Amino acid sequence: MATQHSRSAARIMMAPAVILLLGWMLIPLTMTLVFSFKKYLPMRGGDLGWVGFENYVRFVTSSAFWPAVGTTLVIVGGVLVITVVFGVLLAMLLDQPMWGQGIVRLLVIAPFFVMPTVSALVWKNMFMDPVNGLLAHLWKFFGAQPVEWLSDASMTSIIMIVSWQWLPFATLILLTAIQSLDSEQLEAAEMDGAKPLSRFGYIILPHLARAITIVVLIQTIFLLSIFAEIFVTTQGSFGTRTLTYLIFQRVLESQNVGLGSAGGVYAIILANIVAIFLMRIVGKNLDA
Repeated sequence: MATQHSRSAARIMMAPAVILLLGWMLIPLTMTLVFSFKKYLPMRGGDLGWVGFENYVRFVTSSAFWPAVGTTLVIVGGVLVITVVFGVLLAMLLDQPMWGQGIVRLLVIAPFFVMPTVSALVWKNMFMDPVNGLLAHLWKFFGAQPVEWLSDASMTSIIMIVSWQWLPFATLILLTAIQSLDSEQLEAAEMDGAKPLSRFGYIILPHLARAITIVVLIQTIFLLSIFAEIFVTTQGSFGTRTLTYLIFQRVLESQNVGLGSAGGVYAIILANIVAIFLMRIVGKNLDA
């Protein structure tokens, strides 16, 4: 049992790392808050003084603000549905004994380690190009007209690209959860005459509930700040401008760091609202 002296020594040893971590988080956040109340134009005069809540009002009353929030939530929701559904199916498939199982698992997980910019470039040029892309040749093979993916189906394209990146993560977490399932339960249900769908609905899916909520929580936190894929492919056109990309555009177009900082605060608020909502769901599942 730890003594008071050992606990104090542990706190002292952890203190430098905790202080560094807090500084890493709090200093940028504090600077963002300070700049959000200023008119700061680095290319046109620098710091022009305090403007109060003017930046917040300008940003939230912009005609592009709420569509950007809606686009962000649609992309997050679409990616979550695809990664969870196909993640469960892939995890169940990879759990089955097969030849070269380790290699297959490695190939399935590999896309998660590809940088978002590289992934977006690959999809844009190799798959979705309406002239030389793989999907264009596939459409022509069946006698159909190639699709202008990034203009005619822009939201679908973004969701596909991001889902391809995050599907391995969901699959890995869900595969680990499936492997922890007691096989005797499935064998007993099978001996009792339970059909595959019944076994999935009453045994496998409830067992995966915690893993699914963890996947949803972690992915949502990262997906709310999606930027690279949109910058490389559509550059916010055709209804794909997310809140993060809107902040980038506002700073780039107006060269107003204060306005962008106010947008960053709104992004933090949105992320916290979603995170609190998801944490309640995770908490319920973990207590179940």
